[in-house]
Amino acid sequence: MKFQDYQFDPKVKRGLSELGFKRPTDIQFKSIPNILRGEDLFAIAQTGTGKTAAFAIPVIDIVLRAKSTGRRSSGVYALVMVPTHELAEQINGVFEDISKFTTIKSVALLGGVDQDPQIEQLNNGVDIVITTPGRMFDLISQGHLRTSHIEILILDEADYMLDLGFIKDIKDIIFKLPKRRQTLFFSATLTDKIKKIAYKIVRQNAIRIQISPKDPVSKNVDHSVLYVDMDHKRFYLEKVVLENPETKILAFVRTKVRAERVSKAMERVNIHSLTIHGDKDQNERTQVLNEFRNGKTNLLIATDVTARGIDIPDISIVINYDLPVDPENYVHRIGRTGRAKRRGHAYSFCAATEKEILVEIQSFLDAEIAEIKLDKIDVKDILNIGLDRTHDYMALIKEDKAEEEKWKKKKKKKRKK
Repeated sequence: MKFQDYQFDPKVKRGLSELGFKRPTDIQFKSIPNILRGEDLFAIAQTGTGKTAAFAIPVIDIVLRAKSTGRRSSGVYALVMVPTHELAEQINGVFEDISKFTTIKSVALLGGVDQDPQIEQLNNGVDIVITTPGRMFDLISQGHLRTSHIEILILDEADYMLDLGFIKDIKDIIFKLPKRRQTLFFSATLTDKIKKIAYKIVRQNAIRIQISPKDPVSKNVDHSVLYVDMDHKRFYLEKVVLENPETKILAFVRTKVRAERVSKAMERVNIHSLTIHGDKDQNERTQVLNEFRNGKTNLLIATDVTARGIDIPDISIVINYDLPVDPENYVHRIGRTGRAKRRGHAYSFCAATEKEILVEIQSFLDAEIAEIKLDKIDVKDILNIGLDRTHDYMALIKEDKAEEEKWKKKKKKKRKK
């Protein structure tokens, strides 16, 4: 079935055509009819399979028809809640692209930036709001965001949104929404614990759609693990970058301090990198993602702030420099590559202290991750790549640890101020 065969408004079809959308993906094909019928929905599919468009396309069509028939002339019709600022901006971009030839207006509401432009947009009239919880409640309490007429609630990355950190926010917003509404859940994973919470929010006849539930990792991603000494990881990262000079590489680390430390290590061997983590304000994070997206810098070192939902199509390699403590984040991290029909590669550097974490990840996947084995000659070559260094690698490690201490003192001093 082609998108042109759907009974969408011609303006929606025109937007899809300009974006090159010809046929729906599996999750889109199965979700769209249910959403158009007004049914509550759980949609679980691998990362990179088009989940955002699966709800954006029908929601735009629903809102457009409501406006054109005069049933709705003003007010926010649909609310999309997401866990991160970057995801809010990205989803808003999808809504804007698809609705380009319509009268639909959407806005991303997120903290860390001046709220006045967002308030102005709301006052000028908005149909669809994509938001993180903090800024949303701020604007509700100030009277700028009115929720009494919202007819569709969408939770993207629903498992994370329903986790302990967000469940109170979800309950609070539901209390402010009309009882007669449509509720949609979209995620790559959904645990039994979160499922129980979710079923209390949707109507009893909610539809559940699950694509490839036995393997949460996209078939487009080749992923493997390499056992590495913790202090040697930076040299393995260096080798990957040197062997793929024109390739976008996203490396995940566990902490903010670690991100800066690894970036410094790359800088010492003349490899430019960007970092993104929670200590950067929203403008910095946006600038970093734009520079990475535009190819000005091809190595991005990140914490899990970018593990969910960020869609930069041409990321070819994801590296778990540190294994994620939460097994589900393994799926979300490596899902940043191999998106749509592209192939991707993911490599995990596993130190001795991380083997228990690896076991948990494999248990979650219900499968073993293929191991890359290196002989002693390969390892020696990696630790002596041949660059003109002024120090041997043990000296570099000592410098890294000194840099980490300086970073911690700097952050501690900043907090005291």
